[in-house]
Amino acid sequence: MKTRTRPPRLSRAWRRLLILLVLLGLALSMWQAAQLAREQALLSLVREAENELRLSAAGLEGHLSRHDYLPRLLASREGVQRFLSSPRSQDAMPLNRLLDRFRATADVSDVYLLDRDANTLAASNWHLPNTFIGQNYAFRSYYQDAIAGGQGRFFGLGVLSRERGYYFSAPVWLDDTSPDATPDGVMVVKVLLDAVEESWADQDAELLVTDEDDIIFMASRPELRMAALHPLSDEERQALLETRRYADEPLSPSGIEVLEPRGDQSRLVSFSRGPLAEGSYLSLSRSLEEFGWEMHILKPLTPVIRAQWLSALLAGGLYGIVILGGGIGWQRLRLRREREQFAERERRTLASARDELERNVERRTRDLVETNRRLSDEIEERRRAEANLRQTRDELIQAAKLAVLGQLAAGINHELNQPLAAIRAYAENARAFLERQRLEAASSNLEQIIELTARMAEISSQLRQFSRKCGDSLTAVSVPSCFDYALRLFQARLRDAGVEVERHWPEGDVWVRADLVRLEQVLVNLIGNALQAMSEAPAPRLTLSIDQDAERVTIGVADNGPGIAEENLARIFEPFFTTKSPGSGLGLGLSISARIIDDLGGRLSAGNRPGGGALFTITLPRDKGAHGADQTHDQESPSHA
Repeated sequence: MKTRTRPPRLSRAWRRLLILLVLLGLALSMWQAAQLAREQALLSLVREAENELRLSAAGLEGHLSRHDYLPRLLASREGVQRFLSSPRSQDAMPLNRLLDRFRATADVSDVYLLDRDANTLAASNWHLPNTFIGQNYAFRSYYQDAIAGGQGRFFGLGVLSRERGYYFSAPVWLDDTSPDATPDGVMVVKVLLDAVEESWADQDAELLVTDEDDIIFMASRPELRMAALHPLSDEERQALLETRRYADEPLSPSGIEVLEPRGDQSRLVSFSRGPLAEGSYLSLSRSLEEFGWEMHILKPLTPVIRAQWLSALLAGGLYGIVILGGGIGWQRLRLRREREQFAERERRTLASARDELERNVERRTRDLVETNRRLSDEIEERRRAEANLRQTRDELIQAAKLAVLGQLAAGINHELNQPLAAIRAYAENARAFLERQRLEAASSNLEQIIELTARMAEISSQLRQFSRKCGDSLTAVSVPSCFDYALRLFQARLRDAGVEVERHWPEGDVWVRADLVRLEQVLVNLIGNALQAMSEAPAPRLTLSIDQDAERVTIGVADNGPGIAEENLARIFEPFFTTKSPGSGLGLGLSISARIIDDLGGRLSAGNRPGGGALFTITLPRDKGAHGADQTHDQESPSHA
């Protein structure tokens, strides 16, 4: 028999070289994919930063430009010119008040008037300890520009206030007809920039504004303000101190370091110190030529780093799939060559080899058929599970709809029960008065019935608002009037049960910010529950209280009944939870009341009084505005039971 020979195999050195090449290819593909993803992510980040920088720069320019005309407007005022013509013989107080009113109307920081020698004659802050009156500002460039006949602009720290501000100035002319005339004074308006910086805090970027000396005087982060973009030399620092633009601020370096300049005018930077030292940023700049400033935006490179890692992982996965496919193909090619060589060398055993091959094919086919059958069973099982899931979801949605409908129906029945009972009582009284020929009393009862039906209509119209927050419909509501209305509904029950009503609240009205109808509904429900709880009390007593402070009003409804069991306090506001006997209630009243108070911006809580009985407390925002007689119902207080 002929000896079989195996095909040559790779040596160990070649196998190591092949593994090394595969690993190098993997590293190269991942690196190349990460670089491409980095460039794409940086381009997208640059476009986003350019758009944000353009909008922020336009906002800053618009904020400052809208105050440009104010000094010229004030300089042309007759009162300003009349005072400047003879400041020593006139009282400056009227002009001070005028400038203060102008400051408040224009929403600026300060307005003040300088004479020809830069001495402050009048100022809007005349009443403050650090007033500008009497100060000389000849060293400020806005004075120098305006006294030369032009318009002045200047940014810096206030000498007295130490606040950063932008100054607009204009000359004040008493006689501008002569070609050689010089201004007689300077009108200055100071604008603070804090509001602009506060708007920058909402952006996902850091914004900086630097002057011609590369000093960061505006920034979205307070830690970066009054810092130098780059370290200052001793000469530059001394020159800045002499201008007094930034007073004696140290102007420490910001710590910014350029990591990579890019061809699209952007840069990758980091910080060696400070709150931004933990990350890297994309930096873009935009010139504000009108002011001589430059605005910078710093966008975090987190999206770029994330895109690099994701692309590298995807490239590595694709490379692995390609290598795996190549290995499988090479293996199959090697096997095919082995079979060809085997067939060539072993022609005598062709029949047995063919039979063995057929058996192998049959076995593999059987395995494939079995695998396909298992896959079909799994697919069918998954389809059945998805169908069951859809059916369960539809059933849950239908159950939720039915629960909402049931709660709404129960709420309407509960809220309209008390007015219906009162209508019946008034109707019976009216019939009795008619039989006695007491027409005025009968007419009064009929008017009450008309009012109650109107209130029922308002109650039903308000019920659809239980599922959403209150908005502009909240008005000023008188709490004593709401109590009077609620007691009026229970007047007959109070009298028949001999209930003593105690009122504890200050004289006059107490106003809350609420909705009239819904607050009355809650009080009616709480008083009705209290009366039912005191049905077995020997001397029933209903205590109503109102307390208020600067911001809130606390409303209390207390009884001397048996109180609430401790184990029920945690569930007292749950829907359909009730301690009443079957048929006496649905357990929705307190749940709906708590929801109403939440929608009104308040809170409803329950507890027990130290002397016995339950206490329900409502806390609502106090209304401090003016109130008219049309804010509440014109109701008479019911007599004490």
